[in-house]
Amino acid sequence: MAGRARGRGERGFTLVELMAVLVIIGLVATAVVIALPPPGGSVAREAERLAARARAAREAAIVEARPGALRIGPAGYDLSRRRDGQWERLAHFDWAPETRVEVGDRFEGLSRFDPAGMADPLRIVLRRGGRAAAVEISGDGSVRVAR
Repeated sequence: MAGRARGRGERGFTLVELMAVLVIIGLVATAVVIALPPPGGSVAREAERLAARARAAREAAIVEARPGALRIGPAGYDLSRRRDGQWERLAHFDWAPETRVEVGDRFEGLSRFDPAGMADPLRIVLRRGGRAAAVEISGDGSVRVAR
């Protein structure tokens, strides 16, 4: 069987057209990858999550009428509550990759919330990729994010 020559009425794409489409797809894919947020989100979002969980721990201490605690460490943080004279860990959360934490001049910290909502003051600074955000817990139990 001999191959047939293509006539003028047949349609198809030339190699140049296919290469142009591949280049365009490559450029779009590159733009999407560059625009993706870093793994774990921004350091500001990490601070917002920490602050929200600290507020929840304070509210739980008030509602349950039992002390709660937020323990900060270099790898993550724990939420705990006091039950039967012992601290019971409720949840552990890891920091997003490459997040460094500073608590004053240390890398660990503890803030306890009493049933009245008062707290041990604590300032937690999160750093990642040249950016920083701080979570401040004041003595009255209020929690805020500072950038």
